[in-house]
Amino acid sequence: EVQLVESGGGLVQPGGSLRLSCAAAGFTFSNSAMTWVRQAPGKGLEWVSRFSSGVGFTSDADSVKGRFTISRDNAKNTLYLQMNSLKPEDTAVYHCGTRNTTSGYEYWGQGTQVTVSS
Repeated sequence: EVQLVESGGGLVQPGGSLRLSCAAAGFTFSNSAMTWVRQAPGKGLEWVSRFSSGVGFTSDADSVKGRFTISRDNAKNTLYLQMNSLKPEDTAVYHCGTRNTTSGYEYWGQGTQVTVSS
């Protein structure tokens, strides 16, 4: 059974930092591309960052480029999102996810709340 559990969210002031973690189980993490998305109140899902499998290319949304860094520790089956210079518009529930390349099925965690406010 695929399990994705996010943690590390919280309340932070503008300009502050947080590091989110996503603990993965039930699939071959090291061979899987991983994605962070977020959903702000009253808005749809927004793709944030992606870490490919294999050689490990990363890509980020323009809205977070230069501020957020995605990384992974394959030995710990854990995905991270380092978020710096946070802005109020970064307030959202952040989810990590992966896609089964055979079935096409997508798996998502329950999310962790990030609130940026003074």
